[in-house]
Amino acid sequence: MSRKYIDCREFPSDTHCSVAIAADSEEELLEAAVQHAVAVHRHQDSPELRQQIRQLFKEGTPPVERPAVAAV
Repeated sequence: MSRKYIDCREFPSDTHCSVAIAADSEEELLEAAVQHAVAVHRHQDSPELRQQIRQLFKEGTPPVERPAVAAV
């Protein structure tokens, strides 16, 4: 099993969030990412949100430097 991560720095936001989350399992990463999305970004927890978040997972660990922000 390889480590996976999700990095808020890759997406534009009003809060300029700098959080990156990594975990050894997809389920653990999903739960942490959903909690972050709800608490910080004020998203509603839903099956659709969970599906969207899961699609953003990447293999490995987040880079130390801020990645380029995706175009909106």
